[in-house]
Amino acid sequence: MASSSKLVLVMCFMVSAFGIAIGNTLDQEFEITWGDGRAKILNNGDLLTLSLDKISGSGFQSKNEYLFGKIDMQLKLVSGNSAGTVTAYYLSSQGPTHDEIDFEFLGNLSGDPYTLHTNVFSQGKGNREQQFHLWFDPTADFHTYSITWNPQRIIFYVDGTPIREYKNSESMGVSYPKNQPMRIYSSLWNADDWATRGGLVKTDWSQAPFSASYRNFSANACIPSSSSSCNSNTTTSTSNSWLNEELDNTSQERLKWVQKNYMVYNYCTDSKRFPQGFPVDCVQNN
Repeated sequence: MASSSKLVLVMCFMVSAFGIAIGNTLDQEFEITWGDGRAKILNNGDLLTLSLDKISGSGFQSKNEYLFGKIDMQLKLVSGNSAGTVTAYYLSSQGPTHDEIDFEFLGNLSGDPYTLHTNVFSQGKGNREQQFHLWFDPTADFHTYSITWNPQRIIFYVDGTPIREYKNSESMGVSYPKNQPMRIYSSLWNADDWATRGGLVKTDWSQAPFSASYRNFSANACIPSSSSSCNSNTTTSTSNSWLNEELDNTSQERLKWVQKNYMVYNYCTDSKRFPQGFPVDCVQNN
């Protein structure tokens, strides 16, 4: 039996004791963790905003932990001169051998594009960065940023378009996030020592406060703390399709289109960074 098939069987056994979370209001799913009042949940729980000023940024985290799933959130990023700011939205466990799946939005001067930074950590090791510009203005309206995480692959989506696929390379000796439940975290913070042009462009505090907004969260995912079943009769085969999700031919073409036209950095092509040879996982993730 192929290793991927074994993983699916193991997953099916694991989820039998887990539950599914489908998006409720944001106050039901998240708690504000820092910012001294700079983060707010508004509109009866339908809208969450983070703000940043010279004193502090702000952040929140999910009340649940997840082990595999399909996560969706709509974000509207800091408008205007956002140089020096970072809006981070990611899944992470805790500790020195943590797992993590990252979206980070690096701000820029007015009129210049945001950089969407993605990364995958497993057992505390990251350094798997891919960066993109977007084909729209992410500050003008809300857009949907999604992560599908299953035993075979991690797929990053923007408005339903795949921008990155990270495949499980355990057969090559590369660890993969599969054992540690992760919470969702998000924060808006000042990173002008590195975020924009490597730190050359600093945050213009005359533009503060900076603000990012969130809405329409959905998590079709396994929750280890739940007593209900991911395979219960309350869910359909369609709702659990993320468990074996892979990119079809059309999605593969869309992925190639994004990577050809909008990718601005790929660790798997950075020969200066890896003069002795690219990481092993680049074999099937380049």
